Amino acid sequence: MVFTAGYAQEAGGEKFEKRIIAKGTSDPWEIVFGPDQHLWVTESKDYRVLRIEPASGSKDVLIDLSSEKSFPNYDQLSDSIDGGKPMPQGGLMGMALHPGLLHEKPFVYLAFVYDFEGKDRPGDGQDPRDHGYHFKTKIVRCTYNFQSRKLENPETICDKISGSNDHNGGRLLISKVNGKDYLFYSVGDMGAGQFKNAGRANHAQETDVYEGKVLRFNTEPDKDTDRDDAWIPDDNPFNRRRQNAVWSLGHRNPQGLAAMQVNGSEVIYSSEHGPFSDDEINIIKGGRNYGHPLVIGYADGNYDGLSAGVTDKDSLPGKWNTTYPFITSEKQNAGKLKNFEPPLKSFYPTDNKQLLSFADTIRAGKKSPDWPSLAPSGIDTYPYDAIPGWKNSLLITSLKQGKIVRIKLDAGGTRVQEEKDYFTNKVRYRDVAVSADGTKIYLITDKSAVTSGPSGENPEESKEQGAIIEFTYKP
Repeated sequence: MVFTAGYAQEAGGEKFEKRIIAKGTSDPWEIVFGPDQHLWVTESKDYRVLRIEPASGSKDVLIDLSSEKSFPNYDQLSDSIDGGKPMPQGGLMGMALHPGLLHEKPFVYLAFVYDFEGKDRPGDGQDPRDHGYHFKTKIVRCTYNFQSRKLENPETICDKISGSNDHNGGRLLISKVNGKDYLFYSVGDMGAGQFKNAGRANHAQETDVYEGKVLRFNTEPDKDTDRDDAWIPDDNPFNRRRQNAVWSLGHRNPQGLAAMQVNGSEVIYSSEHGPFSDDEINIIKGGRNYGHPLVIGYADGNYDGLSAGVTDKDSLPGKWNTTYPFITSEKQNAGKLKNFEPPLKSFYPTDNKQLLSFADTIRAGKKSPDWPSLAPSGIDTYPYDAIPGWKNSLLITSLKQGKIVRIKLDAGGTRVQEEKDYFTNKVRYRDVAVSADGTKIYLITDKSAVTSGPSGENPEESKEQGAIIEFTYKP
């Protein structure tokens, strides 16, 4: 059933018709406008992939992966992980459709948390305080059967990716490098250093650990005899000993990946959560270091005398009771990091005095203060002419502010020219997709209010939880 919800006049004067295609979806996490003119959606908690006809809202369940995980379905769990019931952040998360899906490459790639390893277990000899909630994540490639409308034969690409109840990242993207398609996957830092993972060691700066990274894989196995190595490109920047999928490092929680053609090549953009402020939009480049947890946002010094996270517990040594390193000088850190890459955009770079006040309040065990942040999740690019003035824009979802932020870029795709807000609502926007002609914007919203901390609100009074929403531009 499709619900029509009227028209909306937006900040730039554009007019859109709003339609709710579906409600009550089990926490949709990824939405893709497929080459078959259908919407492909992952349900993070039910571990299902849906294929939805936009006009009617009719849907097919393409695959159910709930049997592929070692822990119970979400409907059998309490809202809190503290009772010993494992609950990862995400679940079934990212999805990417091969560009040749309708032709000779009927492949769909999925990422999901599949195993709970334990709570407060020792690390692998790297840090005796490496506690927290430890899961495992895998990426698989499925084959789409056009006759049965099913995804079949999940083939493991990588099952050695860490998971957590926080900061799993989780976005998949296929993008070209030097004319060849590759599969990219964003991995967060597992929340290592904050909240229930305050004692978990942070590995975002270590190139041999997949936490806090963007990874790159082949879309098809190459000729390497080792099956795991066959999925990893031989020319990955840290592949000196082979079997290293790391493409870039120093990420906190990159929940968005998107690519756009700029001057004949594809540029990859990511959205990334900051701790108190400085949510980032980055241009992802091979071998580059994006600073976390030593530089937060710009190297402007606003995190000097802080760390990338604090906790109100006193169980850990250190100034802020966290495994995050203490930042003496962001500027000095940026200068010491090899191949440091500043963000394209940093949202709400709050001043140092206010950030120190936030940290003191939390450390004292008082109610966490509200701070300005976007909490960005999925993003998409807008390379079309359909909506005047939108070409070369990024569309960024907000989990905290319930809006889409459109950032207009210059012709080179490396500078921000304009920033405007759209589709404001009392929801947590999780992801965004654009139709092939550029006239329709598709959004998905969270159904549940589960969050790792004070990163945003999911108002219970909202009537559009777990919704798939279409906004059609009306000239």
